[in-house]
Amino acid sequence: MNDDRNLTVERVRHPLKMRLLKVLRTHRVSPQLLRVTLGGEDLADFVSGSFDDHIKVFFPPPGAEKPALPEVGADGIRFPEGQPRPETRDYTPRRYDNTARELDIEFVLHGDGPASTWAAQAQPGQYLGVGGPRGSFVIPRGFDWHLLIGDDTALPAMARRIEELGPDARVIVVAEVSDASAQIPLATGPNAQVHWVHREGRPEGSQLAPTLRWLSLPQGEGYVWAAGEAAAMREVRQYLVGERGIDKSRIRASAYWKRGNAAVHETIDD
Repeated sequence: MNDDRNLTVERVRHPLKMRLLKVLRTHRVSPQLLRVTLGGEDLADFVSGSFDDHIKVFFPPPGAEKPALPEVGADGIRFPEGQPRPETRDYTPRRYDNTARELDIEFVLHGDGPASTWAAQAQPGQYLGVGGPRGSFVIPRGFDWHLLIGDDTALPAMARRIEELGPDARVIVVAEVSDASAQIPLATGPNAQVHWVHREGRPEGSQLAPTLRWLSLPQGEGYVWAAGEAAAMREVRQYLVGERGIDKSRIRASAYWKRGNAAVHETIDD
């Protein structure tokens, strides 16, 4: 059979821009996940070409209305002198509506850290800064199957990917959350398998690799995407490549956070 599908992953660069945005509304997706909808004319040329793009979110310091955003110049980014640098974290653009000038970001409410603390009190009219995305890692939709793996922090990207793949896609989801209350609705169709794994007090990410050991993978050309805690993602990648024979070019594993560290976002590779 002649298979002329283009299954080449593509990296796309975007001009870097800083945007000052205002909170329009918030919505509890689950007790642990809060969606914040941001708006503003600064979004006019916003682009997000992939479900796992990451944007830099700038939080205002305590007592301030707005964060101090850096300027983008020929020499890179430069923060204003004499002002404290804002706390920053990386997030996935969950949804962008160009017509309405709306951007959704979803925050895991884990009770500590500047992002979770800010999100827990977020109200319409407050300001956030957003930088990027600098680029997109575009994974073609034409694979025979798509395996999505992650913890709570990966849920927004996984939910967006499932929506973009459409209801006919063959999708396998392995999602680890604290308990049943943290499960979220996913727009899956009849060809999808969704495996919710509950930690029940065990370390984040610890149940992903054990779950994969009993998972059957379909025939055909597939692609694996995984994101979550750094050590867990390394374990997942090593298992899939070393024991399940997944080609390294057909898996993208990212550390969205690292136990004991703040503001970590990196790709896991050799």
